[in-house]
Amino acid sequence: MSELKIKFATSDDTSIVLEFIKKLADYEKLSHEVVATEEELKKTIFAKNSNAEVILGYLGETPVAFALFFHNYSTFLAKKGLYLEDLFVLPEYRRNGFGKIMLKYLAKLALERNCGRFEWSVLDWNKPAIDFYKSIGAELKKEWLLNRLTGKSLIEFAK
Repeated sequence: MSELKIKFATSDDTSIVLEFIKKLADYEKLSHEVVATEEELKKTIFAKNSNAEVILGYLGETPVAFALFFHNYSTFLAKKGLYLEDLFVLPEYRRNGFGKIMLKYLAKLALERNCGRFEWSVLDWNKPAIDFYKSIGAELKKEWLLNRLTGKSLIEFAK
């Protein structure tokens, strides 16, 4: 197996990014929630003022892994943090350490950018991911519950 090479995605990679998003949604049984289009991704991820960034992991010329992340902020630490929104390795390339390589890359990036935290969420049923995250020393924060307003609920509440 050759070495995984990581590069920052550009707008030229939009179709690859969208394909990874769709495959991740399928894995998470959430395909019905994907409304992203190439046009929207270009306007949001690859716009000059975007806070979101994407890295792609390549084996040769083949993209096999993707991660989307952005900065958040910790008031307690008075530092920005790096938040990993999505990480996905194609199923046929799993068990080769590529997920760990992608996470290490982001952890180093967080340190280079003087971040106080590197965080992400995991679905409670995704035992392989939970076990993997625990194996690298990640702390599962069970006392924190995610809250979300979207669609009609967000519109109604904002009135």
